[in-house]
Amino acid sequence: MAYSQYDQFLQEATAHDAAPGAVLGRDCLYGIYTSWCFLSQTAPRPEDDFWVAMKQKRIRPGRTPLRMKGPAAADYILSSYPGVI
Repeated sequence: MAYSQYDQFLQEATAHDAAPGAVLGRDCLYGIYTSWCFLSQTAPRPEDDFWVAMKQKRIRPGRTPLRMKGPAAADYILSSYPGVI
């Protein structure tokens, strides 16, 4: 079985979190993906393709208990909230 760009993204930039309320929304999940692509020097695929792949992996924004992790999380936070710096 081929290991896709999306599999690598999910492994490196997200983690399952069973804590109540621990979910990533649609904008946040795609934002972390684009940050991960930037850091890994990979061209991000179109957003529609991303969501098709996430649906195939049974990841539904706002319902799948994921949290962000790693360098992509830091990049996303600093890019989204520049006042944090």
